[in-house]
Amino acid sequence: MNGPVGDKVTPLRPRRECPECGRPSERATYPFCSPRCKAVDLNRWLSGSYVIPGTEEEIPDPDTDERG
Repeated sequence: MNGPVGDKVTPLRPRRECPECGRPSERATYPFCSPRCKAVDLNRWLSGSYVIPGTEEEIPDPDTDERG
């Protein structure tokens, strides 16, 4: 039996393209299309492929540490 709202169900999230392969994303592996694409992305994070570049000023030099 149909509910008072009707047959139309509003999705929780908009469908997006998988960031790895471009296919439509699936609800169980959002924003990816499959567990494989999700694992590929996780491997890139863990192997250091995704790096935010910094300047050398942010890296403290232990030889010139002013704390004493």
